[in-house]
Amino acid sequence: MGIVSIADALMPLARLLPPETAHRLAVRALARHRAAREPDDPILACARWGLKFPNPVGLAAGFDKDAEAYDGALGLGFGFVEIGSVTPMPQLGNPRPRLFRIPELRAVVNRMGFNSEGHNAAARRLEHRDRARGIVGINLGKNKDQPDAAADYVAGVRALGSLADYLVVNVSSPNTAGLRDLQGRHALEALFARIVPARDALLNRPPLLLKIAPDLDEGARDDIASVALAARIDGLIVSNTTVARPAGAYRHLAETGGLSGAPLFAPSTEILSDMYRRTGGRLVLVGCGGIESGRGAYTKIRAGASLVQLYTALIYEGPGLVARIKRELAACLRYDGFASVDEAVGADHR
Repeated sequence: MGIVSIADALMPLARLLPPETAHRLAVRALARHRAAREPDDPILACARWGLKFPNPVGLAAGFDKDAEAYDGALGLGFGFVEIGSVTPMPQLGNPRPRLFRIPELRAVVNRMGFNSEGHNAAARRLEHRDRARGIVGINLGKNKDQPDAAADYVAGVRALGSLADYLVVNVSSPNTAGLRDLQGRHALEALFARIVPARDALLNRPPLLLKIAPDLDEGARDDIASVALAARIDGLIVSNTTVARPAGAYRHLAETGGLSGAPLFAPSTEILSDMYRRTGGRLVLVGCGGIESGRGAYTKIRAGASLVQLYTALIYEGPGLVARIKRELAACLRYDGFASVDEAVGADHR
């Protein structure tokens, strides 16, 4: 029995553990897992930024915060893995408990607060990685007591950029005070004025993405689109967790923090579609939020996503979900007459 089958069989027991304990056990298990990748359906292959993705389904940041288990995650069949968010200096994050399951909604609330072992720990685990195993992105955060946010992001670019297949600037977590204020036009322009030259100075010049919140009004969306295009960054991840809450008196729903999972699918897909329209398809968009099926991944792609990411659904479905999503996505593409993922990107806008 493979690790996927074992993990799926143990899911009911894992859900009896406190969420953060279960998460740590999953990371440790994957850190010891190095399975050969099964070949993907050729219809799922795609190229972005000169990188060849065997499939467009990635593991979102938040699971492997400190680059402990990216290799094992790639072995589960993900087309790419994003580690982080990684902060320059180690920090503990917010006090526990800070992770809450809401099974009735297939959702999670977290207020982790960028708990991180820091740049040095991540760099040690990444410097000898086998790049042939797959694509690994690095999501950069800032330390909560750093008043100069740009300095922390520039430090991340310099410390980890040469080890990354792509970099992500995360200014959209709701769990670090003042972080989302960096999504404003002037703050974002000032950030990129320092981050982009730091990235350009790297020999490998990794693609640079911005991860945005789903809780953005029309003006903020327009600002982000125009600044991203003017700064010539390479893409947007749409989106992070939401501070909004669905109706209902569910246990833990009133906890502070970001909500992820099934309730995030509709609002994150709406803003994804809107950002595709606002950027005219000129940026690579990564659709993230509430994906738990191949049909969900396909909906994101038709809305404008060139790649997709998931995390929360694994808590409820187990790692076998990755293979199921890929099978369903391939079937959706063929049913609608597409020969590749590329042909389907933004189809709803045509």
